[in-house]
Amino acid sequence: MGQVINREHIADFVEKLHKSGKTVVTTNGCFDILHVGHVRYLQKTKSFADYSIVLLNSDKSVRSIKGEGRPINNENDRAEVLCALSCVDYVVMFDENSPADLLDEIKPDVYTKGADYNMETLPEADIMRKNNTRVEFITFVEGKSTTNIINKMRS
Repeated sequence: MGQVINREHIADFVEKLHKSGKTVVTTNGCFDILHVGHVRYLQKTKSFADYSIVLLNSDKSVRSIKGEGRPINNENDRAEVLCALSCVDYVVMFDENSPADLLDEIKPDVYTKGADYNMETLPEADIMRKNNTRVEFITFVEGKSTTNIINKMRS
């Protein structure tokens, strides 16, 4: 079972993992209404390292990115659901629209992002290069998205 770690402690925690020879993979997202696409993505993410850390957009961040009415589930509920997955070891919340600063602090071994990005379009690409972090792009499950679920519920 995963656990939430305070942002102020995550960099030191990851440094200790690295010193003990462990590898760390991170990914980020809102994970508002958890669905099979999320689960498969997180399972694939975990396959790249010893420990997986999900950088979770806070409610403030989700509202800024997705607009009013989102998130559907609050940050504490979303974090708890993620922590219940065996493929998620740790969750860290962040308020910014981008996890760039947090990624720069953590310096993961691997960072995963959806395959709708590539190194030319990845906003965090410079930080990944600077910290020698390998980036893995994961293909989404066709037709599975939170937006699709919300639209289906509304119609």
